[in-house]
Amino acid sequence: MQFLSLHYVKNPYKLTPALICRDYPILVVEDCDEDFETVMEAADLNGIHNKIQRASSGDECLVMLRETINQHSKRPAFVLMDLNMPKSDGRDALKEIQQDAALCGLPLIVFSTSSNPSDLNFCYAHGANAYHVKPVKYLEHLQVLKQIFNYWLTSVAVLPE
Repeated sequence: MQFLSLHYVKNPYKLTPALICRDYPILVVEDCDEDFETVMEAADLNGIHNKIQRASSGDECLVMLRETINQHSKRPAFVLMDLNMPKSDGRDALKEIQQDAALCGLPLIVFSTSSNPSDLNFCYAHGANAYHVKPVKYLEHLQVLKQIFNYWLTSVAVLPE
């Protein structure tokens, strides 16, 4: 039996969660083109090199996530989800994801214009890991997105697949 010896060595190549997460895609569930473009700009400003995938509805999100599982592809580092969308919305997707054993461990971040406490309570009760209200002002919207990217890609460890 071999044992692995761990040493603390000064390493000029700091291995951070950002380096670990960069190979994982990010799934953005957003029906509004302008809001999606703001997501892309925030990623660019943060130097995010992850592949960003887009779903425009809750149903499309579920199809994409299930295809990822079926094809044994890398699961998203996190899912950034709007709540209010035509067709199936984020609430429907949250419920489905929570009930699916293969998906229920995904980090789910809700990013919605709704500040309604019932929406907040619903989302946390159905597996959301964070809830952010979309600011109306563009620069504030951009700043919140940059903070979300920074937190979820540099401060949170990715679970093994």
